[in-house]
This record gives sequence, structure tokens and C-alpha cells, in this order.
Amino acid sequence: MNVQEQSKTHSLVGLPKSALDTPALLVDLDILASNIGRISDVCRANGVSWRPHIKGQKVIEIAKMQMAAGAIGVTCAKLGEAEVMAAAGIKDILVANQIAGSVKIERLMELLPAADVKVAVDDDDNIAQLGAAAAARGMTLGVLIEIDTGMKRAGLLPGDAGVAMARKITKTKGLRFKGVMSWEGHTVRIADQAEKKAAVQRAVESLVDTAEAIRAAGIPVDIVSCGGTGTYAMSASIKGVTEIQAGGGVFSDIVYRSQYNVDHPYALTVLATVNSRPTPQRIICDCGKKSMSSDAAMPEPIGIPNVASMRLSAEHAILELSAPNDSITVGDTVEFVVGYSDTTVHLHEEMYAIRNGRVEAVWPISVRGKSR
Repeated sequence: MNVQEQSKTHSLVGLPKSALDTPALLVDLDILASNIGRISDVCRANGVSWRPHIKGQKVIEIAKMQMAAGAIGVTCAKLGEAEVMAAAGIKDILVANQIAGSVKIERLMELLPAADVKVAVDDDDNIAQLGAAAAARGMTLGVLIEIDTGMKRAGLLPGDAGVAMARKITKTKGLRFKGVMSWEGHTVRIADQAEKKAAVQRAVESLVDTAEAIRAAGIPVDIVSCGGTGTYAMSASIKGVTEIQAGGGVFSDIVYRSQYNVDHPYALTVLATVNSRPTPQRIICDCGKKSMSSDAAMPEPIGIPNVASMRLSAEHAILELSAPNDSITVGDTVEFVVGYSDTTVHLHEEMYAIRNGRVEAVWPISVRGKSR
């Protein structure tokens, strides 16, 4: 942050949130802390570690709040995210993704001296390339085998394939086999909680069973990692799981509550300004798709009655009312609950930390744009 940006930040601290220029991404600090504590408490009560995913939150200060609440490190989706976290002093990092190609492998090797970085693998050739790169530099890279427990994305099928790959890793110079990981994402939208719990149990137990089969082959398994926000309360209680990756639940949003049935309160909102009232039944705000996404769920305005429909264009939110309203005027501010935090946070350059309606801090979204 340069001197001009620091001056701007200091001048905003203490102001009411309504004084901010818009669109502005806000996080309620009390709700954020409560949600962090809730996930941490579930992990602690079940005797598992918490390694929160930062792919959605993208803010160093929030990662450090999670570490202060008991997290052992962070999970990243991309190498670029891991580079930012390592530079911020976070040393225990899992990249829950495959690092492939010579350019990325070289970056990974450059990162290793700064942090204990572990990566996912599911391919023999990739294992050989990672091992050769690490061995050439006299380093050792930790790897976890990704297991497909039903999501049908990346990963090996549970069982024998994992045992065979673990054997290969142990024989590959430059690599250290650390464990197995998965994401039971195919279960998150099951509405019936008994049915969902059974589906999570089946998925995670196939991961645990694979870990046990690897141990039976004489290979130690330190890490069995799974559990996102939509499943963590169930996954954490399954015997054999060692760590949970849930991250987005620290914010919560429309997707987490309405589709994943997670009852965390909303911490993340977008503040907008009413910039047009063309009719008594239409409200136009300055926050469109470029400031809050609608790909997974529409944002929801707070405190506006009789909203019949809402649509987003590139720069506008258009609210159609079922009854006339003349109390909301041009220049007023409106707050929107975020539809999906994972695809909203990266649209902004900073996040305003709010307590009791006032700005307490301005956080740069340091992981913004780190998609490589």
C-alpha cells in the first residue's frame, strides 16, 4: 500500500459506512469473528485441525484472524494464492490442486524455502516431474493424493489406485507422501439433512478407507483432509478425518444458506448508492455484475419492502417493486447480502471492516487476481 492509499485508509477509519463511496464491499467484524469461532469450535470439539480455504475470502487479515482462532494454516486453490500467504508469514499451506507445467513447477520450487507447501497429485507423470524438480534443488515437497469421493472432478477413485500411487510417491526422490484429500462437494445441496449426512458419511468414509489401506501397506498417512463449509459439521465428526478445509462460512451468503443449508449469519454485504428512481416502482443502484456476482445466486437487498424482482446489468442493480415507494430517494444507500462470496470478493480492491456501523479498518484484497 503506497502513501496515498495509506492516507485514504486512515481518513476513512471511524466514518459511518454510509459515508463510503460505492459500490463498497463490507464485512461485519462481529459476525465474521462469530462465524470463525463457530467453525473453529466444531473442529476443536471433534479433535480435528482446521485449515481454512482462502480462495473466496482472499484477505490476509482474515487468514490471520483464523490462525489466531486455532487454524493450523491455510488451504489455497492456486499457487498464486499460496505465494501471497507465504509472503504474509503463513507457513503451513496446502494447495488443494494439481500443480502442472514447467512454469508453475518452477514457481512452486521457488516458494518451498519460504513455507511448508503441500500440493495435490493424481497423475504419475506429474509426480515424476515434481520429484525431479525438487530433487534437483535438494528440496523435499510434500504431496497429498486427491481422491474422487463422488464429485467427479479431479482425483483417483478410492481404494487400490491410491495405494499404488502412495507407493510410487515414497519411491520418488524429492517427494514426501503426506496423506490424502478430497472434497465431498456433490453432497452439499442435499436438502434432507438425514440424507445429506448419509451421503457425506459414504463419501468421507471412502477417503478414510483409502488412507487405512495405504497404512496397511506400511506407508504412514499424516493428513486426511476434506470438508467444506456445506459439510464441515458432518465431516469433522467422522473418525479418521484429521483436518477440515471449510472457509467460505466465515462470510456466509445466499448460496451457503439457501442451497447448502448452512445457518451461519451473513457477514458480507455490498453497499450501493441509489442513482436513479425513474418510476415509483423502480429503484436503480450503482452495483451491477462488476461489483456483485449473480452466477450462483442473486444478491438480496436489505430493508427494501415489496421487491418483486431484481436483475443485474454490468453496472446497475434494477429493483422492481410490487407497490410504489417514495421513501427511497436518489443518493440514499442500500446494502445487499452477497449472493456468492467466492465470485464477489475478487471483484473489489478492498474490503471495509465494519463494527457497529462504522469503518474500523480497510483491508486490501491481497489475493485478488491470483488465478495462476
